[in-house]
Amino acid sequence: MTQITLLPKDDRTNGWSALLPPRQPQPPLSGDISTDVVVIGAGFAGIGAARRLGELRPNARIVVFDAQQLGENASGRNSGFAIDLPHNVGSSLEELAKGNAYMRLSRAGISSLRECVQRYGINCDWSEVGKYHTASSERGAEEVLRPTIKELERLNEPYEWLGREETAKRLGTRHFAASVYTPGTVLINPAALNRGLGENLPENVTLYENSPVLEADFGSTITLRTARGSVKAPKAILAVNGLAMRFGFWKGKLLNFAAHASLSRRLTEAEQAALGNIASWGSTPANAFAGITMRYTNDNRILIRQNIHFCPGLRQSDERRLKIRAEHQRLFDERFPMLRGVTMEHTWTGFICLSRNGTPGFGQVAPNVWSAVCQNAVGVAKGTISGRLAAEMALGEDNPLIADMISLATPTPVPPRPFLDIGVRARFAYEIFKNRHEA
Repeated sequence: MTQITLLPKDDRTNGWSALLPPRQPQPPLSGDISTDVVVIGAGFAGIGAARRLGELRPNARIVVFDAQQLGENASGRNSGFAIDLPHNVGSSLEELAKGNAYMRLSRAGISSLRECVQRYGINCDWSEVGKYHTASSERGAEEVLRPTIKELERLNEPYEWLGREETAKRLGTRHFAASVYTPGTVLINPAALNRGLGENLPENVTLYENSPVLEADFGSTITLRTARGSVKAPKAILAVNGLAMRFGFWKGKLLNFAAHASLSRRLTEAEQAALGNIASWGSTPANAFAGITMRYTNDNRILIRQNIHFCPGLRQSDERRLKIRAEHQRLFDERFPMLRGVTMEHTWTGFICLSRNGTPGFGQVAPNVWSAVCQNAVGVAKGTISGRLAAEMALGEDNPLIADMISLATPTPVPPRPFLDIGVRARFAYEIFKNRHEA
């Protein structure tokens, strides 16, 4: 029996959740039960897996555990981009080399989400407005944006190249040297989407919230124990991102990072006019470690996501967040000098999982366990399709997209600690220094 000694413990400052009405979570597991398949984790991957299991086996019993509550997990704390194309996080452009596979997978994930949003009337600010991939410097434009458009042309995908003036007109800031606009990305409130998906699962799927798994036995019969009960099942799907290592899978191959975001107060009508009365938008940076992810929401708020750092302990203090909020405010003021006096209303932390080689932790990891983890910081679309395909693999169903997932390879080993900590922080510092022109 494996003891799970590190559990999720997110702060209660998630700005996306703060915009939503209160909800009553599903009760935690109480007592001992049996089921046909158990899913661990109720983020986009776990909910995607549970939904697909319920669809394919309507007479089977499916159980989903979440250590926290819908919308408060890592899936509810991201920047709210469902990205349909290959996407670089750091300076690596490796995803571009597998553009067709990433594109098919991401679009299948978005299609599944769109169908659910429409069928169940999920109010998550679903906006099919595309995104801007931005470079703060001419160097960033040449080193990242130019290779990106070459790949878009190879894929025969539409895009617009925008210089500084046109980018400023669209985004309301003159900070960027250039941007590439692509139309396929969907912008959302991720907490609202995660809530809506989890509240509209098939009838044969039972969700238990506030039910962290404390012990796990992945033998011939899987046994999971929580504080107040247990479940036995012949099959399991693991959708806990970087915590998968604590369950005994992908050990020494996943890296946990903390990512911080702030959301401003709503702009007044005068402030909206000062910004140019522009439409909502989302922008991703040429380098996510050195640059900034931003959004202008439909309710006239501006999101800043910046400051990603190695965090194997998955804990951040309120004191740290206060310092980060001040830094986000400074960055906001630099980019939007016409909006002096607009303050950050919410600042929160979310934890992301990266692999050394940028690949997902997907596939069969034990005779009766399948994995859908490590979405490399772009998990709305990737996590959804990863979970759905893991469910199909677990049930022996055929889908050509499974081959696409497998073609992406799996995470490679990282050095043991403490050498890992030293190496990651050194690499991270080098990445930021090398790309400081994108700050």
